[in-house]
Amino acid sequence: MAAANPGKRALPLPYLTLVLPVVVVVVVAFVVPVLFVLVRAFTDPQVGLQNFVWLFTESFNLELLWRTIRLAFTATVVTALLGYPFAYLIATSSKRVAGILMLIVLLPFWTSMMVRTFAWIIILQPNGVLNSILGPLGVPTISLLGTQTAVLIGMCQVLMPFMVLPMASVMQSIDMRIPLAAQIFGAHPAKAFAQVYLPMSLPGVFSGTLIVFILSLGFYVTPALLGSPREQILPNALFSQINELLNWGHGGALAWALLLTVGLVFVVVFWVARILGIKVQNIGGAQV
Repeated sequence: MAAANPGKRALPLPYLTLVLPVVVVVVVAFVVPVLFVLVRAFTDPQVGLQNFVWLFTESFNLELLWRTIRLAFTATVVTALLGYPFAYLIATSSKRVAGILMLIVLLPFWTSMMVRTFAWIIILQPNGVLNSILGPLGVPTISLLGTQTAVLIGMCQVLMPFMVLPMASVMQSIDMRIPLAAQIFGAHPAKAFAQVYLPMSLPGVFSGTLIVFILSLGFYVTPALLGSPREQILPNALFSQINELLNWGHGGALAWALLLTVGLVFVVVFWVARILGIKVQNIGGAQV
């Protein structure tokens, strides 16, 4: 009889017993409902591809898809540009300062998204806080509520922690002696940052970008409250088709468009990561 491998420890419970509850929850709460909606795209009101013909022939749908991708891309770029310096500050500050900065990042999670969105309504409405500040300064009042700009502001505020946290996690694992060594050998601080520190932080950037972009594609509450029905994005249109018009076929086609867009984003991110030499399986970690 072969001796037992001393390097392996027996699980306290059978593997399937541990995995099965999670699998059941995911299948029942996610896989089945999503499949139900996706299948209706081919079967409602009758079996065929008429819902996809509607999706790709109506100019409104193409504008809807392009508006959704553009808004998600813009929100991702803005949060990345604003979040990177903040994450760098967290990673390079003392423990006390880093703790305070991390508390600022996590503070929005303590408040309901609905409350935060209604707060933006109070700030951005024509007689709101923003215009009450701009008026005495002699700046013409602006009307942002009901525009894509208002939606972008609200989305960036909600999504900022999802960009900062992966970046800060990776940056905190970077040994600051490495870019310092580059400076000792004659590299300018800006060059040492661009050629040494920035590439080492890219896994966090890719991780945050992927999370924020995908969340942006599925945003509903903020666009519904801060935006305009005339400038809907895909999740709002999907809700209208299914919940208001009871048109499950069109809703299923829109769901397919959203799902395929997310899949395309995954492919592009992995492809770019591979070109840059980032280990895709370690996105969110510190290995490059």
